[in-house]
Amino acid sequence: MDIAVIIYILGYIIAFLGGFMFVPATAGLFMGEAMISLVYACCGLIYISGGILITFHKPKNMNLFSREGAAAVALGWIVLSLLGAVPFVITGDIPSYVDAVFETISGFTTTGSSILTNVEGLTKTSLFWRSFTHWVGGMGVFVFIIMIAPMMGGQNMNLMKAESPGPDVGKFVPHVRDTAKILYRLYLAITVAEIICLLLAGMPLFDSITLTFGSVGTGGFGVKNDSCASYTALQQNIITVFMILSGINYVAYFYLITGKIKEIFKVEEIRWYLGIILTSAVVIAVNIRSLYGSWEETFRHSFFQVGTIITTTGYATTDFDLWPSLSKFILVLLMIVGACAGSTGGGMKVSRWIILTKSAIKELSLVVHPHAVKKIRMDNRAVPHNVLRSTNTYFVIYFMTLMASVLLISIDNFDFETNFTAVAATLNNIGPGLAKVGPTMNFFNFSAFSKVIMMFDMLAGRLELFPIMILFFPQAWRKH
Repeated sequence: MDIAVIIYILGYIIAFLGGFMFVPATAGLFMGEAMISLVYACCGLIYISGGILITFHKPKNMNLFSREGAAAVALGWIVLSLLGAVPFVITGDIPSYVDAVFETISGFTTTGSSILTNVEGLTKTSLFWRSFTHWVGGMGVFVFIIMIAPMMGGQNMNLMKAESPGPDVGKFVPHVRDTAKILYRLYLAITVAEIICLLLAGMPLFDSITLTFGSVGTGGFGVKNDSCASYTALQQNIITVFMILSGINYVAYFYLITGKIKEIFKVEEIRWYLGIILTSAVVIAVNIRSLYGSWEETFRHSFFQVGTIITTTGYATTDFDLWPSLSKFILVLLMIVGACAGSTGGGMKVSRWIILTKSAIKELSLVVHPHAVKKIRMDNRAVPHNVLRSTNTYFVIYFMTLMASVLLISIDNFDFETNFTAVAATLNNIGPGLAKVGPTMNFFNFSAFSKVIMMFDMLAGRLELFPIMILFFPQAWRKH
């Protein structure tokens, strides 16, 4: 492991974090919170100065191998969260540093789990920063940096692979930097489109921007205590549509802008993703029909909650913890399924479940026909062995992490439903769970120890487990 290269990359992260701080600082000035704005501006200046000092001396050897890429990304997200929490503490919006870090990690990882008991009690500047972390973390900090600065030359792909969600990462165009630019242009276009739609639907500008950050980044931090319940039916439907669109693999949008529309429907993962949403929403709507006054209201809440859970956004229009057991169980399953690979959503990803299902069918068929030669295929292409191996390994590590985390936070002596869904919500970057962490509750009552465990889960879930696990693998720290 080349520590000098990793420190150099961390310098970039700190400097860019400082630049990001000026976004809420500027917003704070427009909202009449000059003193709060000053705090964010000062933090920004300090971070930019520190980052520049760290990157002033470039290491002679700039080789970035897979393990350096994974470690740099994992440590980068940790540093980003630890420093990003500081303004919350200084402004007094979140006095406890542990709670502030929890909220910040939840923001950057687009989880949306919160320790806040009164969201509307925060200053608007801090609410803006809280939601902006979703937008920054949604596409990925390193993808943004690669777009702006060359940094590691042709080896940027090792950073992009470590940060991007899904079992495989490819390039739209030959150069990684150009791929990053395309991704962010698409991301920005979807963001602007939702803001405009919400404004046209009558939503205030501040709410439109912050909710868009949360839905396009699939984060879920709201600016009201009731999340999205008090918005109009039209506004809720707009958010539903954009959450579902943000959970689709961005390859689909690349096909769209290049005129290859037919290719979108050939992507197996997208077909399964939309099919799961439609089936789940219809089943839940039938199951909860008696709780609402009309079919329109029933389907609106059903599609919204299915959309917000499978895309791991975490908004809520109703208290789904009061829904029948069947509906709640479907939502828990959707937490684990997650969105598409190559999207801003979390969870295990639909593509992994397709691969695992096909692997199981293949093994069962080999019992019947031992000498048959079969390959697992997706989108009419054979799935490479390294992707199969990685998917199986991910599946094992995922459930080991899930069970270990549930065991560790059980020390707080909450009920099993609370503990299990709290870990499922944080590991899958969902936001709310059930029972004491349901849509009308929060994570405030957990001990500092349990919060640290769930902070780890949020980072591990967002980074697809492997980069964060590399930090605990002694062999990875040995020199080449």
